[in-house]
Amino acid sequence: MDKFDRIYAVHQALQSSRYPVSRKKLEDILECTQSTVERTLSNMRIYLNAPIDYDRDKNGYYYNIKNNENYELPGLWFNADELYALTVTQELLSKLQAGLLDEQVKPLKNRIQKLLADKQTGTEQLNARLTFLHQTARKNNPPAFQKIASAVIQRKQLNIDYHARGSDEKTTRLISPQRLLYYSDNWYLDAYCHIREAMRSFSLDRIKQTHTKNTKAKEINSKKLDQYYTQAYGIFSGSSIATAIIKFTPERARWVAEENWHPKQKGEWLNDGHYLLHIPYSDPTELVMDILKYGADAEILSPLELRAQVAEKVKNLQAIYEKEVAPLLDGGVGVVELLKQEIPPCY
Repeated sequence: MDKFDRIYAVHQALQSSRYPVSRKKLEDILECTQSTVERTLSNMRIYLNAPIDYDRDKNGYYYNIKNNENYELPGLWFNADELYALTVTQELLSKLQAGLLDEQVKPLKNRIQKLLADKQTGTEQLNARLTFLHQTARKNNPPAFQKIASAVIQRKQLNIDYHARGSDEKTTRLISPQRLLYYSDNWYLDAYCHIREAMRSFSLDRIKQTHTKNTKAKEINSKKLDQYYTQAYGIFSGSSIATAIIKFTPERARWVAEENWHPKQKGEWLNDGHYLLHIPYSDPTELVMDILKYGADAEILSPLELRAQVAEKVKNLQAIYEKEVAPLLDGGVGVVELLKQEIPPCY
């Protein structure tokens, strides 16, 4: 523990204790000798104006502060663990979407690096040990993101040009932003659309132009927002229209049973090791895609309409491959043997 950490540890001990702290306890906290404790206390009194006194009756040190005030160390103080935690947080923010908050967090990052340098450590090893994988992240426009984030916080209306991915429709909207949402490696804006006169979700990568208006945003209370955006599955908003019941095989159930698909989900173990997951949903699009990725390890039991949609997807998928695979299978070639023929070995 270096001198900065010792000062910080003594400060934390004196500030958090209701009674004077003995020298022996400080030695244990700092893992040092009596002389080191006394030198640390002396440095705090001389250089940091710390109001440290000694109570002979209670055999301990304390902050002699009147009128229930608090003494704080001057400047910005962190111990090594807190500095590393801040660095991890900064890296996480920067890796979520490169460039979005670089200018805003740059001063903090520089300060953290200087503090770590003073402790004769650094961020190089830490950064080298952090890995962030974003397989489906879409690119955003950092200046637009900053305008949108500012409008959300300052409660200002926005004019946006929006290009919807699903319909390929281009529209100009006047919106009152409510919340920013980071979901599945991408950013979304929940906002009240004054043209549609209803709540809408906008993918930030599809917002092409933004203009902040000097008009107060329409307020939607948090309870209504929670009801609107958390009742149904995934990114699709609105009240749930049904509950999907999905049965997972015992092998896949070991993973699914510990996953959080939805705040209102319910799980049920069956005697044979299968697992039933109950999921409320409104628009089935995203739910169907997530179920299909489990292949034969997931079966929709109800409702029948959702089961039929997945069956139709599987049928269409089969039609794509059966012309190539069927003759080989008819000739007695198994799927595994087929894959061995098509894929060269790796060395």
